[in-house]
Amino acid sequence: MTAPTPPRSNPALAAALTLAASAFAAGTTLLAKALGTDALGAPLHPLQISHGRFLFAFLIFSTAATLLRPQFTRPNWRLHIGRSSLGWGGVTLMFAAAAFIPLSDATAISFLNPVVAMLLAIPFLGERIGPWRWGSAALAFGGAIVLTRPGSGALELGALLALGAACALGAEVIFIKLLSGREKPFQILLVNNAIGLVISTIAAAFIWQTPNAAQWAALAGIGALMASAQTCFVNAMRMADASFVSPFFYTTLAFAALYDALVFTVLPDTISWIGAAMILTAAGILVWREARPRMRQIP
Repeated sequence: MTAPTPPRSNPALAAALTLAASAFAAGTTLLAKALGTDALGAPLHPLQISHGRFLFAFLIFSTAATLLRPQFTRPNWRLHIGRSSLGWGGVTLMFAAAAFIPLSDATAISFLNPVVAMLLAIPFLGERIGPWRWGSAALAFGGAIVLTRPGSGALELGALLALGAACALGAEVIFIKLLSGREKPFQILLVNNAIGLVISTIAAAFIWQTPNAAQWAALAGIGALMASAQTCFVNAMRMADASFVSPFFYTTLAFAALYDALVFTVLPDTISWIGAAMILTAAGILVWREARPRMRQIP
């Protein structure tokens, strides 16, 4: 069978899907923080939290596959295994970081991954990065640095875990882009979560503890939110270059700050507002620049 035909470029829709994915992804980190601390009972190990994430996400996608019966092509197992291994490692490190440092700091540090993805997209995807993209990425990177509050002691164990997550998730973006031109989004998601479930089950077997009812609910919530985030992000990657889509994931920082305020009553300070404004400004510049050529073509 032939590979699916790539869809037409649609930067505006890709940006909207990535923003939705950011909101869902921030929600998974919020629940992971509750599970990794004593908010819902005895803290769960990050390996067990990531196992719950893959377990329930796989149940959602496999149920959808049973009902919809989509047609599949032959998977590229090398790319899938590489992507799933990096994704599992990045998610596990992120969940671990959230238990050690404030949610906004963990999210800010780990979501330096778009810079990693943009840099890797040059040699591995052959993408051309223009001055506006470089400038917007630099502005977003600066916003992330502001949110890490240099000199405040944030660079401890949790920060190192978040940095590791950033590198792993940034490299995963390249694998997602390589797969998106070869296989349909639903197949990519189903295979990814199946492989991730196998890896996470083996890892969690060594540290397993039985969750209580509230923890099971939170684990199911992580799986549902991550399934939604993945669906949005994979489709976004098919509609625009990785170097364009990735910086929008910085908005996860704003969502994390909002969740902190609503759930943990942690209100953003001046530094948080400055950092978030820099990131959102960078995203707005990208949308404006990408929309201009399309607008010229409209009669």
